[in-house]
Amino acid sequence: MGLVRTVGVRDGGAALPRGFWTAVRVWLEKPQVANRRLCGAAIEAEGTVALGEGGEESPSFAAVRGSEEQGERVAPAGAAELGRLWREVCTQLSPGHGNLPSPLAPWAGPDPRAELRAVLRTLLPRSSPAGPPAPPMKELAVQDVYNGTVTFLPLEKNSEGKYEIKKCNIYQIQLVYRKDEEWSVSVVAPFPEDWFSDGIAYPKLAWLGNELLSKVAKWSVEQKPSEFKSTLSLISVAKYSKVYQDLKGKYKEMVKVWPEVTDPEKFVYEDVAIATYLLILWEEERKEKGLTKKQSFVDLGCGNGLLVHILNNEGHSGRGIDVRRRKIWDMYGPETHLEESAIVPGDTHLFPDTDWLIGNHSDELTPWIPVIAARSSYSCRYFVLPCCFFDFYGKYSRRQSKKTQYREYLDFVAQVGFVCGFNVEEDCLRIPSTKRVSFIGKSRTYPPTEHALIDKQITLYINNRQTCAVVVCDRKVACNHKDHSDDVCKEAGSELPKNETETAGSIWMPGFQPREKVEQIRNCASLPRDFVDDVVLSVANLLLNAAPQKSCYDMNDGNTNTWNQGESLSLKEVAEHLNKEALKRLKSEYGGLQTLLKNNHQVFEVLNGRVHIRDWRKEKPSRKTKPEVKRRLSAEAFKTRLCWFFSHHPDGCSLPSESCPYAHGTEELRQSQKIKKKKHIQ
Repeated sequence: MGLVRTVGVRDGGAALPRGFWTAVRVWLEKPQVANRRLCGAAIEAEGTVALGEGGEESPSFAAVRGSEEQGERVAPAGAAELGRLWREVCTQLSPGHGNLPSPLAPWAGPDPRAELRAVLRTLLPRSSPAGPPAPPMKELAVQDVYNGTVTFLPLEKNSEGKYEIKKCNIYQIQLVYRKDEEWSVSVVAPFPEDWFSDGIAYPKLAWLGNELLSKVAKWSVEQKPSEFKSTLSLISVAKYSKVYQDLKGKYKEMVKVWPEVTDPEKFVYEDVAIATYLLILWEEERKEKGLTKKQSFVDLGCGNGLLVHILNNEGHSGRGIDVRRRKIWDMYGPETHLEESAIVPGDTHLFPDTDWLIGNHSDELTPWIPVIAARSSYSCRYFVLPCCFFDFYGKYSRRQSKKTQYREYLDFVAQVGFVCGFNVEEDCLRIPSTKRVSFIGKSRTYPPTEHALIDKQITLYINNRQTCAVVVCDRKVACNHKDHSDDVCKEAGSELPKNETETAGSIWMPGFQPREKVEQIRNCASLPRDFVDDVVLSVANLLLNAAPQKSCYDMNDGNTNTWNQGESLSLKEVAEHLNKEALKRLKSEYGGLQTLLKNNHQVFEVLNGRVHIRDWRKEKPSRKTKPEVKRRLSAEAFKTRLCWFFSHHPDGCSLPSESCPYAHGTEELRQSQKIKKKKHIQ
């Protein structure tokens, strides 16, 4: 009675019990990673409390906003509220069994005045398409480290405005050591028969026992420290949730009228999320500085311009600049300021009257944005969200193997900010993208009188990137400016030539290439059909003739036949047999030979760098595609293209005509039907 579920955990890496508390912290701070109907949680206050008589809080009691990692102190009101709540909670719980109803593990220790850690959090429900989001729900989590338990006490206000424990929804997660490397994690609820579930902040008990418990057990023994900061670590999650839902409702119609070829849901909701982050960041900045006027901005490499459109609509003056005009620009109206222009880093592209520069997936401009901000004015700040890997002078080249390429590039972008004299802060955004880490430069590490020294340091650093390796930044969000300057100067080993010590030239790096105004399609899709057909036939013949004829097992009748599947060769071996002119043409395309072969999925299969002729008898349906969707797409595409094997393979097609999705001869061809993608509006 009361035990929801227990799972065993094997700890071969000595992660427990510390790992258990790390997992609990994830559930406290980021409940949305387990419960998708929540958008987050706000930690209102936390600290140690005494289990002594009367439930007095200990002197070490403190309140924080956000996580311990942030360490942001707030007004003592938070501590006072938690202290009051703790006293009220102790009076509402049973005086026996360590204050907790059976069968929960009691709060007790060898010392009668043992300390517990209390965390007051607010759960923030995600909005529903059917209506407004459910109201936030407060919860008091009490961690008993000595006994390995964390008890969750949901709180509701009564008619007098005081918080009462919703006793029917109390639950506890327990960690118990068994033997050797064996542990167990359990969920216990004292009143399972009275459990109330709204499916959001109050999930079903079965969900706690199956979904949550399995995740806590998994997290407890995972020893993979994250390379990145916590999501939304620099702003209020509660405020973000509210503003995001408001903006999402306001701009979701953009999905229906999106004229670009890009995925509308991804780009619309990603830009809504980035706009939300900036609006909250800027609002908090105005409060810190006592400003009333909203900040101005310039978005460099603004792309579709939606971020500029949202920020303009929300009262911020600013503009977006991009080398190529997009179709959607015409839909925004005159209030959205967008310019079609190439940006070449230099004195002609400074923004002395602008508060913030934005680089949202700004490609080749990404490392230049801190430089442009530093040289525009002492008060200019920047926000950059790196995506594609570019250095000052072209594609970024890896210089370390101990880090992922993404982490290494992020460290480089952060280092640029440090060199430019900014206190660089890192944060992880909540966007539908694998590249979610952003950098913010809000303040400087030097006084205005040292501008010339910093400018010289920037020029030295940029030129040095072209000639020698640099010391990678130590991933700190704050560093000593003078120490860092010394390191950069030591790397170079000499002073700049006289003609390079000034930045008065109009272009800071001759030879810098902005993106082309007309975007070239270089994925082999634009190559002439005759050329593609010749390469396909040449490669197929190469594979077929590379080895003696193989016997392939006929899966239809169980007999062995002589359908020739040929040999497999590496991409390098295939390339060596193609003529130089064809190779040169393929190298001008992104992906080259491999992309062309993968595009011809009917004929080839490329696995682990080796090329095979595809045997359609061995093909299995994809698990990623839902059965009804697969059936619909298959029916629409069936027999709309000629079977390459029927026309070119010496043994013909390995499948009979009725089983092959391609036409065995022109008489079987059906008219192609345009397949429309179904869009889901959230």
